[in-house]
Amino acid sequence: MRLRITLSTFAAVAALSAFGPLPPQNPATAPNGTATMHGDSASSDTTPYPGPGSGAIHWSRTALASACPTVVIGSDGHPVALCTTIFGQTPTVHLLDPADGADLASLSLPKGSLFGGVYAYLDQSNALVVVDGNDNLLRIGHHLVGGSWTLTVDQSTSLAGALPSGDTVVGLSPGWDGRVWFATTGGVIGTADTATGTVRTVATGEGIENSISTVPGHTAVATDHALYLLGEAPDGAPVVDWRAPYDRGPGRKPGQLSWGTGATPSFFGPGPDGGTQYVTLTDNAAPHENLLVYRVADGPTPVCSTPVLTQYTESGTEDAVIASGSSVFVTNTYGYPYPALPAGAPASVPSSASFTGGMSRVDLNPDGNGCHLVWNSDVESAALPRLSLADGLIHTLTAAGPMGTVGAQTFASYSYATIDPATGAQLSSSWIGLGLLYNPLQMTGTTAPDGTLYQGTETGVLRITRG
Repeated sequence: MRLRITLSTFAAVAALSAFGPLPPQNPATAPNGTATMHGDSASSDTTPYPGPGSGAIHWSRTALASACPTVVIGSDGHPVALCTTIFGQTPTVHLLDPADGADLASLSLPKGSLFGGVYAYLDQSNALVVVDGNDNLLRIGHHLVGGSWTLTVDQSTSLAGALPSGDTVVGLSPGWDGRVWFATTGGVIGTADTATGTVRTVATGEGIENSISTVPGHTAVATDHALYLLGEAPDGAPVVDWRAPYDRGPGRKPGQLSWGTGATPSFFGPGPDGGTQYVTLTDNAAPHENLLVYRVADGPTPVCSTPVLTQYTESGTEDAVIASGSSVFVTNTYGYPYPALPAGAPASVPSSASFTGGMSRVDLNPDGNGCHLVWNSDVESAALPRLSLADGLIHTLTAAGPMGTVGAQTFASYSYATIDPATGAQLSSSWIGLGLLYNPLQMTGTTAPDGTLYQGTETGVLRITRG
């Protein structure tokens, strides 16, 4: 047998060696890269697939009159989007046509809080796992019936009896034993066995506004005060292994949705165990936030606390980081004008700021003790970027124009861009459009195995392909 080696093969190998490995494949999810909002249950924000690239592109838009923060793709190739309608703020699941992005079927869910139910994932059978506004943990399947696609609730497990009145599930991720981990805005962390209906919880007494991450034997949850690493008792009950408080700053920064970290914690590492040695999070320190890295086995003392985005007077983020190999990439959302905030969100400190964008790359030191800043970049990312381990590029959408106040994004200009992870340089920019139809709202895009990028926006989903 003759082995065919191409330049793209060398590029993929180089990318993997520089920034891999991929996280371990969770047996309870669809394939890594497309299973969750952040690509995988470790929340690495990496993908094993090449994106549209730095050349000419084509793009189309699926108008859904909804903000679509989560687009996931199963092994059957069908994109599934979890969106919230602009009018009524109703969570709605959409099945998209992989050929052209058309809306094949939709299913509305009971409404909860504005940001409850944003996080969902595809399980190993390509069903969307999500919690509705009535605190039911659902598995929503898509089925071809009589030549037409339909979305149905194939399984429902009530969490209501385990949650305080008025609490809302905000994040969920599967463990390796099949139980589903979840976290609520009121600080409850729990596991649910959907086969038996058994739900077990532990209360932190702290607010939670971001999703959670799982790798074999470990679950990471960030509250508005601390990072928690948890394991599981024999009966499935959550057990806190360690708690690491962080600097939550003087208040919610402009460009953030809550007071505290804006990030979902991410597992990563360069070692042979699939990149699970470390867990990382950004704090909310002022004037500049810090990247915090912990060794999973040795927490809660951080391996490092490194200031990031220091090219600006102030910095902060509402984005999860990209974490892979020995590198972590942090995006600045300070001053980003969101059209809505969660109920009860405190006033920002300061009251307003202009959006400047920017990214930083931080690497672990070679001996695994300490970290160092590799580069700062001024790229104005308007989406949560994703690193492709196949083409060695960071893919995102950028913004240009007036982004300083709420409503100003109506006049901003948005482009698809690629960034060199080695240097932070922007390699390409392809104009997409002007105004809220194209505003990605700091949401992350998902790349299909064929290289198509699906990017949620304020009003629907963009589909970007090579030209």
